[in-house]
Amino acid sequence: MNKTTENRLGGELRSQQTAQRLLEELRDGIYAAAAQLPSELELAEALGVSRTVVRDALSELERDGYLERVRGIGTLVNRDVLMVENRMDQKLEFNKMIRAIGRVPHSDNLMVTRETATPELMERLALDPEKEHTLVFVRRRVLADETPVLYSTDILPLALFGGKRLDAIDFSRPIFEIVEQHCRVEVAETLTTLHAVMGTPGIRRQLGQRPEQALLQLDEICYSRTCKPVLCCQTCYTDFFDFAMVRKLV
Repeated sequence: MNKTTENRLGGELRSQQTAQRLLEELRDGIYAAAAQLPSELELAEALGVSRTVVRDALSELERDGYLERVRGIGTLVNRDVLMVENRMDQKLEFNKMIRAIGRVPHSDNLMVTRETATPELMERLALDPEKEHTLVFVRRRVLADETPVLYSTDILPLALFGGKRLDAIDFSRPIFEIVEQHCRVEVAETLTTLHAVMGTPGIRRQLGQRPEQALLQLDEICYSRTCKPVLCCQTCYTDFFDFAMVRKLV
């Protein structure tokens, strides 16, 4: 990696850290009651970073809908968006969501299997169709305290584990943490489709669904920073969670 690339990546990291700090200050800190933020110069001095880092951080928060920068007025704060916890347009980590409402998350009925890839999954994971591929399926039910709230199925190529023994891995942990630690891959984005489904009888039984209740199913393809498909996730949520989505129109 050359020095220019190092500087660029370092600047990106600093702006992300500054954006996260600003978000915390907007929610619970010195800007918790603010309808408008100070100027970029004042923020840079208060946060101890350069004005360029502040500008990049504000751009990130604006893309996420927390702020609007209006010429001639300044940087305005959208308090309604700040208070939204479970945003479907951002990374959803269900253990974090459960803890945020004061419940204890845990998994049961965990099942890890090796299965031959179907043509459909080979296409979704961009695998060579001329070869046979083994996939790892991680299935689990997730509870908030004692209440079943979702059922997830995560699917990823066995080759990502580089020959590691699967029985030595704690698959009860969040799948993105497992992929980062054991496969050395960071998931950067997902392509998600949403469906209202009844679900299979087995999943409905595990989630304790009544006959008239539907499930919200998220089908995701998860990509690395190099835009390569890493895994597929299918998650069926009960109505335990309330979700929101912020749509930027301009």
